Amino acid sequence: MGFDVVVRGGRWFDGTGAASAIRHLGISGGRVVAVSAEALDEEGAEVVDASGKWVMPGFVDVHTHYDVEVLVAPGLGESVRHGVTTVLFGSCSLGTVHVDPLDAADLFSRVEAVPREHVIAALEDGKSWTSAAGYVEALERLPLGPNVTAFLGQSDLRAAVMGLGRATDPAVKPSDEEVRRMEGMLREALDAGMVGMSEMLNPWDKLDGDRYRSRTLPSTFATRKERRRLHRILRRSGRILQSIPNLTLPVALIPALIESIGIGRGALKTSYLTAADVKANPFLMHLLGPLASAVNRLRGDFRWQHLPVPFDIYADGIDLVVFEEFGSGRAALHLKEKVERDALLNDEAYRRRFRKEYESRFGPRVWHRDFYDAHIVACPDPDVVGRTFGEVGDLRGIHPVDAFLDLVVEHGTAIRWHTVISNHRPKELNKISSWSGVQMGFSDAGAHLRNMAFYNFPLRLLRRAHHEGFMSIERAVHRLTGELGAWYGIDAGFLREGDRADLVIVDPAYLDESVDELSEAPVPEYGGLSRMVNRNDATVVATFVAGTRVFGAGSYAPVLGSRRTGRFLRAGEARGTVDPRTLPGERLASAG
Repeated sequence: MGFDVVVRGGRWFDGTGAASAIRHLGISGGRVVAVSAEALDEEGAEVVDASGKWVMPGFVDVHTHYDVEVLVAPGLGESVRHGVTTVLFGSCSLGTVHVDPLDAADLFSRVEAVPREHVIAALEDGKSWTSAAGYVEALERLPLGPNVTAFLGQSDLRAAVMGLGRATDPAVKPSDEEVRRMEGMLREALDAGMVGMSEMLNPWDKLDGDRYRSRTLPSTFATRKERRRLHRILRRSGRILQSIPNLTLPVALIPALIESIGIGRGALKTSYLTAADVKANPFLMHLLGPLASAVNRLRGDFRWQHLPVPFDIYADGIDLVVFEEFGSGRAALHLKEKVERDALLNDEAYRRRFRKEYESRFGPRVWHRDFYDAHIVACPDPDVVGRTFGEVGDLRGIHPVDAFLDLVVEHGTAIRWHTVISNHRPKELNKISSWSGVQMGFSDAGAHLRNMAFYNFPLRLLRRAHHEGFMSIERAVHRLTGELGAWYGIDAGFLREGDRADLVIVDPAYLDESVDELSEAPVPEYGGLSRMVNRNDATVVATFVAGTRVFGAGSYAPVLGSRRTGRFLRAGEARGTVDPRTLPGERLASAG
């Protein structure tokens, strides 16, 4: 038979964790139709010589915030250039399925650091749907680069039913009729193929805007009865709950763990954030694995999401989500105008409060609150660049907090600094990445554009497996592909005969320090905002979606963002499904 594409002689991984082998792949009609130890007929085919390279299923990224970006840049190039061929959004209770543009901006902009004006503009220009089914159809009309799928966000759901003001008012509980409407909308979303529902229980995430500024997300106000009714729908349908605990109340994790248990009922498939080696609490990681194992022994189906790389963050001034953890930080972020914020930061009573909270070693937290571990990387004052805020305080004879606040008042967002929140110890990171109770994810792609860049986390896991040998390459590939596709119930993550031809070709010679480096690139769709990105173009030889090359040789293919290659992957959909509209032009006629 003739092939559209032949991938010649690469080390092939099928995504199941089975032994790899040198194979030739034949692709036709958007699917893998031949995996052969013998050479294939290359006549008329696009030929990719993969000798010495690794050929594997495209990576699956299960935690992104591309909900807005997909509307204005549907190629999602920052992911496909690193071999990601399937992305999942609707995370952290957020979404654009039901809310209007203004509510979406209030939900997204402060929590995920996506420019507010562009959230509003993208939805005012691009939103044509009023239901989950309409949302899926609208996505499939876009020239998608990778495949996409999504959760229904509970904050989106709650705000749509109750109104954003009532949904974030602690004195208001939803009526029984309103909960019934939520149940109906969740069922509709699941019928449309969405993978489940995401919720947020942590009160650190706040609304943007002027109407309800600094209220916590609607999902945090959901009553236990309300959540239980929605969870029951997920349990009965076999779909997934993505959840984030109330980090101010660690014991709140116990009912969440119990909820996943399947004794006497079906398990509630639960993806929980997050398993990490946190600097602020180095003993926490020793509890996470046993907790997941205990729940799963009781017929639960519980997974921690895990980012398998050091959690580097950058900040411009005080604009960083970690400051939402404590009162003085929240007070500063509540103020939008620089004059008002500077007045607060200069106030001595405020500074005393900040120092007290900074020095407190009690209570849950994610940020280590150590300004001696916060390195200044850019500032109009060159004398402080390369120093920590603690060192600047020592030189000036003042407290580290005062050094930080002085510099923020003086330079605002022009002072840029860096720290590592978690996953800083290589041995402990390898240990967590090996646990069966975690799943690889939590890239936050599309969010925190100035703060972090984990778009290439699959390559960084492969690098560690390749050079440190703490797990086989086959298992690492499985963890990034087939394990996720199977657990989320979507047609992704495998590269066998009959599977979708979503694949990445990696050159192991370039799984080196380059995958750890950070760069910046403008986002034209967001007014040229400079986004932190990864650039390791020699590592990814090519990325294919539905048998079409979308990236290779360090550049995007012309098709990316101009013609649809990806599609919405519906939960429970048959294996190998390919939409004819994603196929090359000459195949469309025969398919049509």
